[in-house]
Amino acid sequence: MTPSTAQTIAIIPARGGSKGVPGKNVARVGGIPLVARAVRAALTSGAIDLVVVSTDDAAIADAARAAGARVVDRPADISGDQASSESALLHALDTLAAEGITPRVTAFLQATSPFIPAAALGEAVALVRGGRADSVFSARESYEFVWRRDAAGAASALGHDAAHRPRRQDRDPHYVETGAFYVFTTDGFREARHRFFGRTGIVEVPEETAIEIDDPAQLRTAQTLAHLLEPAEPLAARVVVTDFDGVHTDDTAWVDAVGTEHVRVSRSDGMGVALLRRAGVPVLILSTEQNAVVGARAEKLQVEVIHGVDDKATVLRQWATDRGIDLAETAYLGNDVNDLPAMALVGWPVAVADARPEVVAAARVVLTRPGGAGAVRELADRVLAAR
Repeated sequence: MTPSTAQTIAIIPARGGSKGVPGKNVARVGGIPLVARAVRAALTSGAIDLVVVSTDDAAIADAARAAGARVVDRPADISGDQASSESALLHALDTLAAEGITPRVTAFLQATSPFIPAAALGEAVALVRGGRADSVFSARESYEFVWRRDAAGAASALGHDAAHRPRRQDRDPHYVETGAFYVFTTDGFREARHRFFGRTGIVEVPEETAIEIDDPAQLRTAQTLAHLLEPAEPLAARVVVTDFDGVHTDDTAWVDAVGTEHVRVSRSDGMGVALLRRAGVPVLILSTEQNAVVGARAEKLQVEVIHGVDDKATVLRQWATDRGIDLAETAYLGNDVNDLPAMALVGWPVAVADARPEVVAAARVVLTRPGGAGAVRELADRVLAAR
């Protein structure tokens, strides 16, 4: 990377010591670590030449590199609770400058904003690069009436006259900073040592994207919203692993008088597995249940099966290692909480439509079909379509 090819860079400060949400910057929203989501937004904007993640944490660094970012090691003295984001930005800029990389424009992105609009980020960069602003930040439009408590605890109107309540259409909007991104001239930032200076502009972002994650409740909200806010993406997995009960079946069983269990499966799912095999996609059924029906179904489908497993994550990791399989390119289809550790290992955690809420929240893809009713076929079709 040279000065001529890095005119605009994005820096994402992401330290590892979060107390409100331990491991926050690698917590998954829509099945993707938060820091990786920020990297992806920067790259997708088309306006960033180099993405840098400043961190003191190995797990964050690994997730950032996997997403396509350059990592700058953040010193301990600017990684504590009291350290400012500006200190991390300046350190990263100094590190790059020592290598001859001196960007004209810097974008500061926060990984704790899970829904950074890439197009809006590109708009902000264009404003600064075009000389129409020195610094720009993301904000949502607001017509809210804001209050505060005075020293005696009484409510006091802030920024409006409590005795005058004009209609929304009769008021000018205010703008609430979202924290998603800030863009500025690098020289101006170095001189001001702050993100707001000179001619400061606003780029509006949709209110539904204006979420910052600082506590577990906000993380759960973001996880729930991810599948509503984001369009479906190609399911570019090269390996497919599935649970059995609740995935190949509807999670019910018939039990006869001698205690033998019988389950109902979908022929459509069987065809989906056959299509994957014909395309050379490895398929594994990984089940907690130790039941002859699981092995019989796997034999019928001509796929590998490991069942009677308590710790799916450990078994999956070993299976992938033994076969030289990259879990980042693996889809895991699950439905219940015992699937969560395995889903956390793969690049494509997938949930059936009727999965437990915790599984839906952890998934990168939520299918439209429930378990036992075409979910495996739907997954197969999407994997093959992406090829």
